[in-house]
Amino acid sequence: MSKDNALVLGIDCGTQGIRCLVSDLEGNIIADAQEKILSSNKFGDRFEQDPNEWWSKTQICIQKTLFDLEKNGYSPSDIHCLSIDSTSGTIIPIGENNHPLGPAIMYNDSRAKEDSIYINHVAKDFTEKIGYQFGPSFALCKVFWLKNHLPQIYDKTKVFLHAGDFLQMKLTDLILSDISNSLKMGFDLLEMKWPCFIQDQLGIDIQKLPSVIKTGEKSGVISKSIAKKFHLSTSLNVIAGATDGTASFFASGARLPGDISSTIGTTLVIRGISENLIKDIKGRIYCHLHPAGYWLPGGASNTGGECLQKFFPNENLKEWDNQVLKMAVPTSLILYPLTRKGERLPFASPEAEFFQNRKESSRLEFYTACLEGVGYIEKFSYQVLEKLGSSSIQRIYSSGSGSNSPIWCQIRSNILSKPIFLPKTTESAMGACIIAASHLFGGLSLACEKMVKINKIYEPIKSISSQYQEKYHQFLDECQKRGYVH
Repeated sequence: MSKDNALVLGIDCGTQGIRCLVSDLEGNIIADAQEKILSSNKFGDRFEQDPNEWWSKTQICIQKTLFDLEKNGYSPSDIHCLSIDSTSGTIIPIGENNHPLGPAIMYNDSRAKEDSIYINHVAKDFTEKIGYQFGPSFALCKVFWLKNHLPQIYDKTKVFLHAGDFLQMKLTDLILSDISNSLKMGFDLLEMKWPCFIQDQLGIDIQKLPSVIKTGEKSGVISKSIAKKFHLSTSLNVIAGATDGTASFFASGARLPGDISSTIGTTLVIRGISENLIKDIKGRIYCHLHPAGYWLPGGASNTGGECLQKFFPNENLKEWDNQVLKMAVPTSLILYPLTRKGERLPFASPEAEFFQNRKESSRLEFYTACLEGVGYIEKFSYQVLEKLGSSSIQRIYSSGSGSNSPIWCQIRSNILSKPIFLPKTTESAMGACIIAASHLFGGLSLACEKMVKINKIYEPIKSISSQYQEKYHQFLDECQKRGYVH
């Protein structure tokens, strides 16, 4: 297949639904569609979905996308590569006939709390080497829970797959995983193999875990039956994908050491590119592996845009932003805008709570201080990364609902003393398109460079930025008073 005029397909298997995008190699979206997932089952600390619904909705979504594609003058045979992203830590037990033996245990299912404690105890040497702890949401903890609590399922399981692996199997008839999804299953990213403790200490049969290749490597080609069903080329390459968070990161534009992606949604999530593996004994940061050999250190705060949802519910935030433009910044009000107890990044404290240094003079001042507070947390988090040995942060790429606020972006740029780049499309399905295209470009960094479009750049205003540096140190002082900074 010629690379000229090639298209790529990205499939995102998210919590709420399936999303498909077809893009050209310049990052222009040619066709798209989405389908909602209805089978979510939440009870207590458990969260399950039916993987068979993922597959049925994926087929519908592909069909709708290809209809849109043809309407725009293209053919399904123009798609040269596809890749899939999915939620991180979700697992499905697969039987001998390649059918699920039960529901998928979702990424945020936390039933395996005691199992995770035991795993961290027996895998201490491994966690110290790789630099992270196993949380209850990790895939390995869920497999261990199934072994301990549902042995009838575990014994019949041929292989445990992640959500993206399952859809890839349906498209190719191949059983493979990728380094991004396999991180939370305990795959050793330094030695590129399943570590011995999984079988020796946990008693989990390594044969029940999939073979693993790097994100961006060719998994195989689409099966003949799928090619025939959707009129796709029989030589369409399926490229190993990633978790949804990693795919979004690639869609942000970050591609070189010193680049960082900052997503302000409900919470603040950061991920950077570093030449060094970052190990954090406090558990704030853990690293994915970039296909080019870089490391992707990242973590998440418990605060972000949620503070505005809580303190200004059902209010017009754009109107509040317009009011901020009329007042002098920075404010002298310093606050840490947690909405519930506990923080993960820039410090780990289950007891951390909202604080402010004095009573606000007005709701407008309080609103502005919330925007500033998240900016201070973002700066603090970057400094934690650098202190742990990450590459010095040079470029900040921003996404999430918080990036839709021009005044918030400007405040953050002033606090960070760095420009903030806003990409045009940051959704996970676009990241999957970029991963698919990396096979044609010969590398992920080049695919990011060619396909990510920057919509807007916010530059720091030097006079205001210098004032924010003083306020930031006051913010650190307030954190130190409460034992959050040592």
